[in-house]
Amino acid sequence: MAKEKTLYTCTECAATSPRWLGKCPGCGAWNTLIETVPEAAGAGKNRLSTPQYAGLAQAQAVAPLSSIEATEVVRTPTGLEELDRVLGGGMVEGGVVLIGGDPGIGKSTLLLQALDALQRAHLPTLYVTGEESGAQVALRSRRLGLEGSQVNVLAEIQLEKILATVQATQPAVCVIDSIQTMYSDQLTSAPGSVAQVRECAAHLTRLAKATGIAIVLVGHVTKEGALAGPRVLEHMVDTVLYFEGDTHSAFRLVRAIKNRFGAVNEIGVFAMTEKGLKGVANPSAIFLSQHSEPVPGSCVLVTLEGTRPMLVEIQALVDGGGPSPRRLSVGLERDRLAMLLAVLHRHAGIASSDQDVFVNAVGGVRISEPAADLAVLLAITSSLRARALPKGFIAFGEVGLAGEVRPAPRGQERLKEAAKLGFTVAVVPKANAPKKPIAGLTIHAVERVEEAMQVVRELA
Repeated sequence: MAKEKTLYTCTECAATSPRWLGKCPGCGAWNTLIETVPEAAGAGKNRLSTPQYAGLAQAQAVAPLSSIEATEVVRTPTGLEELDRVLGGGMVEGGVVLIGGDPGIGKSTLLLQALDALQRAHLPTLYVTGEESGAQVALRSRRLGLEGSQVNVLAEIQLEKILATVQATQPAVCVIDSIQTMYSDQLTSAPGSVAQVRECAAHLTRLAKATGIAIVLVGHVTKEGALAGPRVLEHMVDTVLYFEGDTHSAFRLVRAIKNRFGAVNEIGVFAMTEKGLKGVANPSAIFLSQHSEPVPGSCVLVTLEGTRPMLVEIQALVDGGGPSPRRLSVGLERDRLAMLLAVLHRHAGIASSDQDVFVNAVGGVRISEPAADLAVLLAITSSLRARALPKGFIAFGEVGLAGEVRPAPRGQERLKEAAKLGFTVAVVPKANAPKKPIAGLTIHAVERVEEAMQVVRELA
């Protein structure tokens, strides 16, 4: 019997090679080629000729953009306010959502709670589980206190049977847990392979668009934290959510990376309890340490996550270093930290070249916006001089290489959020200074780094 031929397929871009290579010839990624069996000739022929895709297969008449009726999308609240915030207001009819996260982070728990809330609002739901049995899902629902839940559960991994069940039951929302366990009989490769994940997701996406059923796909992640499978999976869906958080912490973040129906980088904050995930109404309280008195090396930043202003404590520790001092940051970009230290030395005259510098964003939050620059510099200066910043102090602003302090977007909302939480002193870019005073908040507007340092010296 002749040996079956094999191909090597890239898990990132789906490019193929007749032999294994360390570097993908398509996208240049390293160690992403895996062995697969090529599809037989004619395999998957007429895969789009099934009745549920008949409407999509027909050619549509060409029309100018101005003549096409544009209606607002109708959203269905899931019953979980924090999840609705990330989705942009709720589930959209015919929308496809992809949610990924580490094992055990709470993806299945969150979606089971959302489906239970939807069915209690008299909407038909379907939970398709490919990783657990129906009994395991029922046991989890009992632990979560979802007594008498009428969520329909299907334990199946074959795509054709799932499509037939969805067509027969016509749920408003369907959850596929997970897309890596599904397989189609039209392909010979194993579940979880690049071809299977891509084709199963494509069929489910077409089903959602043709029938108006909202579909949620649960995706596995790699050890680096990215969604497993071909990158085209993220392009096919309407919304991509990442479930973040430390398994040793009770708090979880759901972040929108892509959303065709809402804002990107929006986050929802949850707390893991015995009865499942509960939304956190005031997430700023999580990211602020409870100091009875101000301590050196601590500065509160008002950051913007999507449309939500949040207060996060930035902590810095400057200590005597050896011949090669270290620059470490958690939750902030390390390269940006090195740049800020150079700006601090050149324009404010504060040298730390012989010191170890450690910077941390409290609560495990990751800050990517440059508006954190000023707070980082003030925290480092506070630790270096061993002098605490005033009580009720906040700061935000981007710092340029020339030492200028640039404005941050939506500065008024940041200041109002800080005033609402009882902060009394703020150092902000001059362009963010409000025209009308904010009650209870003294604002110092600065244009350069050295001005900010002078203001802090006078306040301390």
